[in-house]
Amino acid sequence: MVSGKNSKAVRNARAAVVNERSTPWGLIAAVLVIVVFAGAVFGFAFFQNQENSARAEALAPFTPTADNRDPSTQIEGVQTVDFVGGQHVTAEQQVAYTHNPPMGGAHDYAWAACNGVVYPQAVRSENLVHSLEHGAVWITYNPDQVTGEALATLRAKVDGQPYMVMSPYPGLDQPISLQSWGHQLKLGDANDVRIDQFVQALRRNQYTHPEPGASCNEIGPGNFVQDDPPAFVPPPAPGTPGAYAENGQLPTGG
Repeated sequence: MVSGKNSKAVRNARAAVVNERSTPWGLIAAVLVIVVFAGAVFGFAFFQNQENSARAEALAPFTPTADNRDPSTQIEGVQTVDFVGGQHVTAEQQVAYTHNPPMGGAHDYAWAACNGVVYPQAVRSENLVHSLEHGAVWITYNPDQVTGEALATLRAKVDGQPYMVMSPYPGLDQPISLQSWGHQLKLGDANDVRIDQFVQALRRNQYTHPEPGASCNEIGPGNFVQDDPPAFVPPPAPGTPGAYAENGQLPTGG
């Protein structure tokens, strides 16, 4: 016969086993992981939103309006030149630009694809100037000076972004140069805040380029093919016989 004391001990032992088995430690651990993960995601989203809000606020003064048509005038180092649009040359002709890279003037009939395109090789300037006429911002860089992380930073500002285009420019006298129609900014640091200010002020700015609403898409065979663009050729010096002047006219003796 089992004593009451022993029977109670057995019952307590069994209860302990049941309690141990019934505690869902795995479920608890899974829930904790989910909670921690959700907190991390929420925290990242919160700080990302704060960062985006701060960036938008900082760039607000560089957003064009009817009362502030060219906010780029507030950016230190921006050069401006007035150009007449619609001056075209053929694919066999070169323009003797007075600025390198060029930022306006005569250009090829076909524009370079410029909806977030990053060209790995230098591209014919006459096509890219036509892209500027359509409202694009063209980022160029000296391939001997801008590599690695700096190049990746520039690429991230362009890749997939409407009315943005980027290409190396051999012999560039500064590491980086930004072009919009009639506007240029040269600088040395891919993290310079003026890059974002320039883009905010001038990309598709209806007040600063001749053809608001014009396309930046590829126009195809016989014109300009994004995956096989015409190669860069160093521009001839102004006044070179046979080369078109920046205003679209043949120089004397051409």
